[in-house]
Amino acid sequence: MTNISDIQRNISQVAGTSSVDIMRYTLLGITLASFVFFFYFVAVMLSVGFTSTVARQEVRYILFTHMLVNDLVYLLLTLLMFLTNIFPSKFPASLCYIMVLMTSTTLKITPYNLAIMSLERYIAICFPLRHKEICTLHRMGIAIAIIWAIGFLPNVADCFVLIMSVEQRFFSQDILCSRNVFIVISVQNTIRLASHALTFSLVGLIIIFTYIKITLVAFRVDSNKSSTSKARRTVMLHALQLLLCMMTYSYSIIDILLKGYNTLLPIINFFFFTCLPRFLGLFIYGIRDKLFRKQFKKFTCCSPK
Repeated sequence: MTNISDIQRNISQVAGTSSVDIMRYTLLGITLASFVFFFYFVAVMLSVGFTSTVARQEVRYILFTHMLVNDLVYLLLTLLMFLTNIFPSKFPASLCYIMVLMTSTTLKITPYNLAIMSLERYIAICFPLRHKEICTLHRMGIAIAIIWAIGFLPNVADCFVLIMSVEQRFFSQDILCSRNVFIVISVQNTIRLASHALTFSLVGLIIIFTYIKITLVAFRVDSNKSSTSKARRTVMLHALQLLLCMMTYSYSIIDILLKGYNTLLPIINFFFFTCLPRFLGLFIYGIRDKLFRKQFKKFTCCSPK
């Protein structure tokens, strides 16, 4: 009887393991398929951003193209780090740390980019006569350079703390690439949390400020209501995109709720809290815009051709 019960227990364990593996590879397949669609979508949008005369001259299109490139870099790096953990592969610590720094920087660049896009719409509606004077291509280039500098500044502090806390041979060894490998003292977590909290709080305040100002203009001015209402919807969309970016930090809740599914957690967190928010944010904004929507239809089966 004991042997029979042991055999039944082993069979149930094997069945449970196989079902988990099936779910794991199914989720992995969905994630990779979503990436293929996203890369195709970004390629179409970038073709508009780099070839269209209108997109190369208007500030809002330049900012959106910059956000496309930034999110593409972010997702490529996170995908590489995700795959090296799913299929364990070791990297030199120095190379891995560069990837971690770039991932952390590009994560913060998107909210800052949304703040500039909201301010651009605020200037266009509240100061229409000075819009072309203020929002020049040169000034937008300076603004993009500034947000990259601000986004990278916390990583400089983190790098300094790490170098002072580890031995020199630490960066010459091969490791599994992960952010947690480079957190050696609690100060690094404090820097990371403070920078993210400051980023999202500041951007949130800017979006709220621009929305209120545009709404007040809409109530005061009777003419040109279509442009003000469109600007309000655009700023609200930026607020939605910011909330989607903040979903990246919701993975800890899922870790608690699904702590019994350790093999599935990395894929679930990566798909739902890293990939999907970026997919939705860019997709909604791109499809909503007439210029990008027209070009996107040409490359899909929905086109009349």
